[in-house]
Amino acid sequence: MPDVTIKVRDNGPLLVEGPVTVIDAEGNKYMIPADKPAIALCRCGQSNRKPFCDGTHKTCGFVSIERVPTA
Repeated sequence: MPDVTIKVRDNGPLLVEGPVTVIDAEGNKYMIPADKPAIALCRCGQSNRKPFCDGTHKTCGFVSIERVPTA
């Protein structure tokens, strides 16, 4: 199975690279084009395309800089 990588972007979305399936709470699959190498999932909660990012985080004041704990 191919690898999937999730990158936490500073002050932005979760960038998911690799083959994934996104399913809503009722079990319905979101259509993701097969040739799309990555998707961005909203973290700010303000996107008009939830659960996908539409760039609104840039104008709504969303701030989040996550790092792996060192200890």
